[in-house]
Amino acid sequence: MSRKKEYFVTGDPQWPPTHPGEILREDVLPALNLSVSEAARQLRITRQTLHKILAGTMSVTPEMAVRLGKFCGNGPNLWINMQVAHDLWKAKQRLKNEIKRIPDHKDMGRIAYT
Repeated sequence: MSRKKEYFVTGDPQWPPTHPGEILREDVLPALNLSVSEAARQLRITRQTLHKILAGTMSVTPEMAVRLGKFCGNGPNLWINMQVAHDLWKAKQRLKNEIKRIPDHKDMGRIAYT
């Protein structure tokens, strides 16, 4: 069994990571030649829900990631990780000034949890 090598991004990107809905809209549905209605039917969700995800106005929840992972055959981790990356970038941008005012205690040693 060969292991795939993963590459991690270091630092914060200037632009937000791609919302998973954009991947579905631009790549997945066209490759499968499926309409939004048919994809929603196969995913067992409403058209409105799928439209919101495709527009990037609704997040991919863990439950939706499980559905998308089954639908695309690549498992839920890809979908939920894309959503987390997107949401985290947005949160960092939104809280940038607030975070600067929070002290950093990383040099204080490890915290023991009991």
